[in-house]
Amino acid sequence: MANDGREENGAGTSMDTVGSSGSGNGNGNGNGSGNGSGSGGSTRGGEAGAELRSWDQVLDNATPSTSPPYWDTDDDDDPGPRPSDLYGKFTWKIEKFSEISKRELRSNVFEVGGYRWYILVYPQGCDVCNHLSLFLCVSDYDKLLPGWSHFAQFTIAVVNKDPKKSKYSDTLHRFCKKEHDWGWKKFMELSKVSDGFIVADILVIKAQVQVIRENSHRPFRCLDCQYRRELVRVYLTNVEGICRRFVEEKREKLGKLIEDNGRWSSFRAFWSAMEENVRQRLSREKTDVILKAIVKRFFNEKEVTSTLVMDALYSGCKALNYRSRNKKEKRNSVEVDSTSFQVVWVEKDTFVLSDDVLTLLEKAATEPLPPFKEDKGPQNRTKDCSGDDFAKDNVERDERRLTELGKRTIEIFVLAHLFSNHVEVAYREAIALKMQEELILEEEAAGQAEIEFRAKREAAEKEKRSKKKQVVHLFRQSKNGTTGKIKIEVGRRKVLP
Repeated sequence: MANDGREENGAGTSMDTVGSSGSGNGNGNGNGSGNGSGSGGSTRGGEAGAELRSWDQVLDNATPSTSPPYWDTDDDDDPGPRPSDLYGKFTWKIEKFSEISKRELRSNVFEVGGYRWYILVYPQGCDVCNHLSLFLCVSDYDKLLPGWSHFAQFTIAVVNKDPKKSKYSDTLHRFCKKEHDWGWKKFMELSKVSDGFIVADILVIKAQVQVIRENSHRPFRCLDCQYRRELVRVYLTNVEGICRRFVEEKREKLGKLIEDNGRWSSFRAFWSAMEENVRQRLSREKTDVILKAIVKRFFNEKEVTSTLVMDALYSGCKALNYRSRNKKEKRNSVEVDSTSFQVVWVEKDTFVLSDDVLTLLEKAATEPLPPFKEDKGPQNRTKDCSGDDFAKDNVERDERRLTELGKRTIEIFVLAHLFSNHVEVAYREAIALKMQEELILEEEAAGQAEIEFRAKREAAEKEKRSKKKQVVHLFRQSKNGTTGKIKIEVGRRKVLP
């Protein structure tokens, strides 16, 4: 067994305040055992049905959803286990909690996703004072095959008699031999435990565990339907922030291109002069290439919201496929928001831009991601929301928004990818080729000017040499004539007496 004092770094998120962050710590396994009883269950107990987190009871009794089928179904092409098969709940009731003197308690072992787990609790805190410490642990981790790992998202809750005050914490972690337990040293202050958390000297701890099957090639469904609906009520704002930041980042880049009048005019001229078949080739990309890049860009196994982002992107992909297949038919009234422009279609295994690149770039740069407008009705999530219709409407609103965020993010990702990796590359190549041609022309002109200059210089030198020869010739002639005259004179002098 590992030493109790061992400490590992981790990450968790506290639900005391929606969207707030906290820190979690891995803890070494201890040898203690709990004196409470553990029991697994597929439904949430009434005392733990915190309205802030779940509408399980309402949803179970609600009328069937008219939502598009891809909201609640998983990938039919994937033969492996689905998220619903890898999800489970566990309830642990610790009796006579006030009489516990042991440093740590361990729940019964429960199985989720084919793996065995248990909860470890430190009533007086693990290496901290005045706090209740809670951890999720892999059972018999030292007996597993070398190199094992379990990737899971889990929620641990300490139940309050007032469901609205129940304490929840979520985190995402890859369990392995070195980090076989994960949770929170400071889950909650001990002084707050007596404030409605202990009823008849019983402390109730509930866990939800979702084992995740990753897929690096395309967005994948991470969460069981009900677990996703519970988490999305808490993290929808966070997911929207992630998607909105990405969209705005791309919009800003495109906006700078359009605001640069010289460059935009040059780009428009380049695109307008291009042959239609070349435009079509640059306006499409294999879905495998795009989806793999999307997973790499958005999935972070250390961020608790990554699973919801993946689910949003998964639903967005399904929505694009659905709308591409039915684009000529009347859209279902509860389908994703159709007021936003359609950027891409899916044709077999290829993403294809729905319109001309210039039109789509201008629209993407000028039309921001629509703000999230909540439906009318009680908006405070801690208020009474027990009506079946209200619950169903809010679930569908959240699912619709999650899908719309995923769809719009994928569309902008495809547009940005095609522009950066295809269109802009072709534009830069065309500009480089044009500059090269201009440079060649300049060099040819300079070479021709050099040739002409050399020809003129040679002609001038030739003329100069010719003139010099004439001068020399005349000089020689002149010199030869003078010498003869002297000879004659000298001759004449000789004959004179």
